[in-house]
Amino acid sequence: MVDIKQQVMQQFGQNAAKYVTSQGHAQGEDLEWLLQMAAMETKRDVLDIATGGGHVANALAPLAENVVAYDLTPAMLDHARRFIAGNGHGNVQFVQGDAERLPFSDCAFDMVTCRIAAHHFPDVLAFVQESWRVLRPGGSFLLIDNVSPENDAYDAFYNAVEKRRDPSHCRALKKTEWLRTLEEKGLAIEFMMTFAKRFRYDSWFDRMGRPQQEKDELEQTMLAAQGEIQHHFRIAVEEERVVSFEGESMLVKARKEVK
Repeated sequence: MVDIKQQVMQQFGQNAAKYVTSQGHAQGEDLEWLLQMAAMETKRDVLDIATGGGHVANALAPLAENVVAYDLTPAMLDHARRFIAGNGHGNVQFVQGDAERLPFSDCAFDMVTCRIAAHHFPDVLAFVQESWRVLRPGGSFLLIDNVSPENDAYDAFYNAVEKRRDPSHCRALKKTEWLRTLEEKGLAIEFMMTFAKRFRYDSWFDRMGRPQQEKDELEQTMLAAQGEIQHHFRIAVEEERVVSFEGESMLVKARKEVK
């Protein structure tokens, strides 16, 4: 796990600026959906885990009294700090640390959010348990992440592709795995939706700053995939080059039950 987390810090530290400007992170309907759900909640104190470029923390700042933007990678926090300060928000704190070991007291937050990051966590169970711990009774947990198909072969293909593009990728869970984990750890599911997510191959791969040879090799793997896999992921090819493919993401809203 230590090695994986070092990879995360190195990979995202080198490419932090790209995540602030990445359209898939800075924009998107999923961010709007998350904000619509957040707007209906009591949120004096909010924790955004794995804040990345700070887009969720930035969007929640006008809706909450206090927001903590939390991330493993110091360079990512530096870029998020500049981005959020540039938007005039003064109620956001920036804290460096591990999503699986939160340095906050029990019942410290009304809301915990995490968007497009959990597939990098080696111990998802610990992340969920820690999120539950720091939530106040009745507090809400909002999660957005890429998910793998329920079909085992498609699941293996998708996670293998992501791992080759980004060695810090651990695993995109299946929808059923997420729902079971959240419920087992004491979070009651209130809402769940899935949505298609199209990745433009060049920008998706280039954001990681990896060698061209590895990009070409992964492209050949996708081109050589079985027809049913190409169909499922809607791999678009033009002039024998992969242009894009389609994955799936999930938005879940859960609540820490009041006992």
